[in-house]
Amino acid sequence: MGNTKGSFSKKTDDPENRDGDMCLFAPDVTQGPDGRYYLYYVLSHAPIVSVAVCDTPAGKYEFYGYVKYPDGTRLGEAATDEPQFDPGVLTEEKRVYLYTGFSMPHDKTRHGAMVTELEEDMLTVKTNPEYIVPSKPYGEGTGYEGHEFFEASSIRKVGDTYYFVYSSVVNHELCYATSKFPNRDFVYRGVIVSNNDSHIDTYKPATMTTAYGGNNHGGIEKINGAWYIFYHRHTNGTNFSRQGLIEPITILADGTIPQVEMTSCGPNNGPLRGEGTYPAYIACNLFGATPEATVGAPGDFMDARFPRITQEGRDGDQEPGYISNLRKGTVMGFKYFDCQNTVLKSLTTRGSNLTNIEIATAWDGKAIATVNLAGSTEWRTHDVNVLLPDGVQAIYIRYNGLGRLSLKEFTLEKVTIDNPATN
Repeated sequence: MGNTKGSFSKKTDDPENRDGDMCLFAPDVTQGPDGRYYLYYVLSHAPIVSVAVCDTPAGKYEFYGYVKYPDGTRLGEAATDEPQFDPGVLTEEKRVYLYTGFSMPHDKTRHGAMVTELEEDMLTVKTNPEYIVPSKPYGEGTGYEGHEFFEASSIRKVGDTYYFVYSSVVNHELCYATSKFPNRDFVYRGVIVSNNDSHIDTYKPATMTTAYGGNNHGGIEKINGAWYIFYHRHTNGTNFSRQGLIEPITILADGTIPQVEMTSCGPNNGPLRGEGTYPAYIACNLFGATPEATVGAPGDFMDARFPRITQEGRDGDQEPGYISNLRKGTVMGFKYFDCQNTVLKSLTTRGSNLTNIEIATAWDGKAIATVNLAGSTEWRTHDVNVLLPDGVQAIYIRYNGLGRLSLKEFTLEKVTIDNPATN
């Protein structure tokens, strides 16, 4: 967040950030007992939690202060404190709980996710931090083995159960733990989503990855009676370029949440319409001839051999996103569409004079059609007119050309199919 209209006044209003060099990591908002809205965030090079306040949830927020102990020492700076990171906040009537933490897999100085109860002033520590989900060095025998806490605390209450959602040491997955208490007895329950679709075995082997994964943040929320998981994946081949995503989830009677598959549908609550023009950046599967699990080390650009979702210009510019750097063997998957007499009418591409594209309804399925497109240095729309099978279908576009190609969008169209007369 920065000096964005309608959200935060100025990031330099925080006394720790007068020069504006630091960004606001993973903020969360809660409505306090006084009815006002409080924004909790951690600056990128600070171990403390800053707070801003506003009368409305959308802003503009004004700097309010730092979470601190009764003696004025800021949380994260006391001798026994661990650095604060990625705050999540829950308010229940007059009780306020702050969830924080960051734990690299082999760092024994970090013990995991912690919760700190605050006073009604939303700043003063009422009860000292308690650890609720272990880091990897302290995971043995806890039930969290292999899915210990990394970062990205998020908390929700569903009925009488608290759901703590977090990014695990696996990095690309959002896991959850539940308890009947907000500050203790959390039990590991499973993975909600992975941004490379690890563990999903409905359309591929469970160990196969069909996107370039990386660190993941998010949480669950109920909207119009339905629950969703919000998360992100990576663009531009780096952990620091991210695209927000949403999938519907189901909370079963026993409190568990089955892991959901990545799709292109968002909050559509069903397949997308089998007609219209769709941008390429909604691809939920994107991988090269050899699938890879991650985009690489934080800050590093992904291997130049691999495709990526990108855009031209700067963030905020009204430029379309697209998939770039398609090489031979690239697979792009878009799921799902309600197809009834639907044709893949056209593809809009740029690049390569040696373009061979297969259309299929499974990443490894038999091609419905193979098309060759003329190369162009500008965006060019090509009519392909490929009839898709009726029903709810995935659309996979497999590139087998010898040069590099970019895909901007594709168009689906319903057609009239004449049936022969019967007597």
